[in-house]
This record gives sequence, C-alpha cells and structure tokens, in this order.
Amino acid sequence: MNRYLKILIFVATCLGVGFISSYATQSGVHTWFPTLEKPSFNPPNWVFAPVWSFLYVLMGVGAGRVWDRIDFERENVKKALLFFWVQLALNALWSVLFFAMKNPLLALIEIILLLLLIYETYLQFKKIDKIAGLLFIPYLAWVGFATILNAALWWLNR
Repeated sequence: MNRYLKILIFVATCLGVGFISSYATQSGVHTWFPTLEKPSFNPPNWVFAPVWSFLYVLMGVGAGRVWDRIDFERENVKKALLFFWVQLALNALWSVLFFAMKNPLLALIEIILLLLLIYETYLQFKKIDKIAGLLFIPYLAWVGFATILNAALWWLNR
C-alpha cells in the first residue's frame, strides 16, 4: 500500500471519529452548554468545528506517515500507533464526558490524561518521522488550551 493511501485512511479515520463524537457534543452544546458561566477567553462556538477538522487532518497525516515506516521500524511504529489509537479514543471520550454526561470535572481529569498521551504520541512519532511529530504540535497546543478552558468552566460552574 502506498504512503498516500495510508495517509488517506488515517485522515478519514480521524475525521470519522470527530464526526461520531460530534453527536455527543450536539446533545449538550445547544441545551446545557449555553447555560454555563464561561471565562472571558472562551472562543465562540463556530471556532471549534473548523479547528478540530484541521487538527484531525494533521493527526491523520502524521499517523499515515508513521504507518508508512512499518517495514523499516516495525516495533517503534507499532508502539507509536498504539499511543495514537489510545489518545484518539480519549479524544472521543472527552465529548461524551463533558457534553453528554455534563460532567466538567470528570472531563477535566480525562483531558489531562489525554494531554499526556498526545505528548507521548508526539514523542513517539518524532522518533520515527520528524514531520509526523511536528504535525502533532498544533493538536498539543489546542488540547492544552482546551484543558485550561475545561478547568475554568468547571471552576466557574461547580
């Protein structure tokens, strides 16, 4: 399988996970979320969909580039992609915890774990393909911001 097909598979997978997790978001974003007190740095709702779409594409390209190295660094690639899958699952779980379950504290605990796993995925990817690692930096930065935002939302609405 060629590199571009591997990248396409991962991009489609990431966008698919984002699309599926958006169902959990929709249940609370229009009803519960507007009732919360928000910090001054809370972005407008329309920002989230394009930012996440862009980040899912970057994640998919990075993972596809790493997968493309499977024939040369099998064990490292398998380890890196394991971290990738775990962080992607946690990424989807956050929407369920925050929006569907309406539990900012549990979501905060989970997003801290997610942030750590994204960082580890970045480190693993960087060892295999520097560009793949670099593609995770915007994701790491956004989830860092999201962690602060989640903490502020929990604090203001506890």
